[in-house]
Amino acid sequence: MEENRIEIDRDLCTGCGLCETVCPTGTISIVEGKATASAEESILCGHCEAVCPQEAIRVTAIDEKMSQYETFTAEKQWLPPGNYNTSLLVQLMASCRSCRHFTDRPVERAVLEDLVKIGITAPSGTSCQFWTFTILPTRKAVTAFAGHVANYYSRLNATAEKTLLRSFLKLIGKGELDAYYRCYYPRVKEGLEEWHGSGKDRLFHGSTAAIVVGSKPGASCPAEDALLATQNILLAAHSMGLGSCLIGFAVVAMKRDPSVRRAIGIPAEEEVHTVIVLGYPDEVYQRVSGRKRVTPRYFEG
Repeated sequence: MEENRIEIDRDLCTGCGLCETVCPTGTISIVEGKATASAEESILCGHCEAVCPQEAIRVTAIDEKMSQYETFTAEKQWLPPGNYNTSLLVQLMASCRSCRHFTDRPVERAVLEDLVKIGITAPSGTSCQFWTFTILPTRKAVTAFAGHVANYYSRLNATAEKTLLRSFLKLIGKGELDAYYRCYYPRVKEGLEEWHGSGKDRLFHGSTAAIVVGSKPGASCPAEDALLATQNILLAAHSMGLGSCLIGFAVVAMKRDPSVRRAIGIPAEEEVHTVIVLGYPDEVYQRVSGRKRVTPRYFEG
């Protein structure tokens, strides 16, 4: 257990009780008119520090450098609910599209590091923040990674071509290989032929950088944490002039073949959730597009 995770300046504290009210774990309480860290269950969410009008509380586990950006200056003032332009927010969300055509321009490392910092502003289950980020900062790194992913799918396609094996597995209730063969095999085969022939990159689309989002063991909801951070990165990338695309084929390769993870330095105990390719887009759209109809379901007790 970390010591002194919550520091309270008793000279500054006025005993207003706001920190006690917002603390989700009962870590903060008012004792003899002053805030006191009276329990060890803190999840290090920073609510107490953020709510204190006297700036009397500091959560020592929070690294302020993670809120300092190289490529822009972030506002420190909290935005209350309702104090933002919803129309602009929706415009940003609707304008962020999967990009499959990139220029050769490299993405600056400072931009990639700022994107990670933006990613971790997302919520995480019990504020555990056990996410991990692996940055591939150059086209060379992306190409090397693509080679490992391509090798995995070359082996998978060779296995899927065995008709008797597919039929036997399907017969015993393991139809995944047969489903892959019917749904993905032809497209993957074409992509591999182009990759090995002309070097055309159908998988990562010529992107010049990538970020792999994963999680360390012990998170209460690791996939949700990673996906929330990923959405932050996608939206921020668009606002910074970048295109992005999620590459599910690469995630599958890393989940099923540990050697692909090891190839880019991801430890065996970590789980991979998303692969985001990034670069400066060679696409221009005229308008946002809509979505298929969705009908919400209500339950009213």
